[in-house]
Amino acid sequence: MKKTLLLLLFSVTVFSQKTSFTFDSQILGEKRELTISLPLSIEKNPNKKYPILILLDGDYLFDPFYGALQYGAYWDDLPETIIVGIHQNQKNERIDDSMHDDIEDELTGKGAQFFNFIGGELIPYLEKKYPTAPFRIIAGHDTTAGFLNYFLYKENPLFQAYISLAPELTKGMQERLPDELLKTKKSIFYYQANGDGDIRKIQNGIKNLDAGLQEVKNPLVHYKFDNFKNTSHYAVVLQAIPNALYHFFESYKPISSLEFSEKIASLPSGYVDYLVARYDTLYENLGLRTLVRLNDFKAIEAAILKNKAYSELGQLAEIATVNYPKSMLSDYELGLMYEKLGDPKRAAKYYQTASQQEEIGDLTKTMMLEKYEDMITQIPKK
Repeated sequence: MKKTLLLLLFSVTVFSQKTSFTFDSQILGEKRELTISLPLSIEKNPNKKYPILILLDGDYLFDPFYGALQYGAYWDDLPETIIVGIHQNQKNERIDDSMHDDIEDELTGKGAQFFNFIGGELIPYLEKKYPTAPFRIIAGHDTTAGFLNYFLYKENPLFQAYISLAPELTKGMQERLPDELLKTKKSIFYYQANGDGDIRKIQNGIKNLDAGLQEVKNPLVHYKFDNFKNTSHYAVVLQAIPNALYHFFESYKPISSLEFSEKIASLPSGYVDYLVARYDTLYENLGLRTLVRLNDFKAIEAAILKNKAYSELGQLAEIATVNYPKSMLSDYELGLMYEKLGDPKRAAKYYQTASQQEEIGDLTKTMMLEKYEDMITQIPKK
């Protein structure tokens, strides 16, 4: 009985951050049901900021996106993200919310109101209430996937990333969207997916848009298209979601063994510069400032040692001081540098200092003292 109670309490704790509530919209003149998931670390890290994902058709898209992001965050491949699903499961609600004029290719009536609700009420509410990063994603399926493109018609698009799943597109949109992305002056991530088992009309529109987007030669546009074989209109969703997320968050992922062997270890020098540039790119693309991962430190350290560029360990120590100021990492890197440069006296000094600081990763006080004693034995006697 006690075990059952503990399991129940644990489950509530784990999933308590996922809740549904009603939002009273002044713009729509009605209440809308929302489901929101907050990162588990949000209370422990008050200074950390998180991307926002707005899900149209949130009543059925929420769970597959939630699962993919939870899994990716567990392995630190994807950042923790604030997920907000807008339910549109009332009669004709998703159609009304996407109301538009095919000839003018503009939102009308309820569609224009819903557009203004997202930008004028929902996003400001979320950004006031939660610690959000300046990277916003919007996703939709068929009708709502077509709707989300209207945000790209604005000079300063509200969202930086778009997930368009089997979209229903107007002819005007197929022609206009490539022109809008060609002239954008801000970084835009755009993902589009098609299933070849979908109805021909939808497929034709998607392929026409893809042909136009492939011609967009703008370095600020990061476009990816997936055409899934033997996949239906609904099955495309589960296949596309991880591809879209990993496309957007490519710069977030930790250094892999493939990246190490193909891009880092083969460099003649500049290993620490590579690390700095990598995290600068993360900030430029996603607006995220994160601590340099310990595994990324170790990868750069391994490249330095492999190529005997020992002086760069000093630069690595400077980054360690900024990211992990209370740990032994910085003094360890300096001790390692002087050890490799053949100066055991200085190496011993830094290993001794490191032994008095907080352990981190596989670096322990015992290890530092052993290295200190080893260096002492190598100091030339007068």
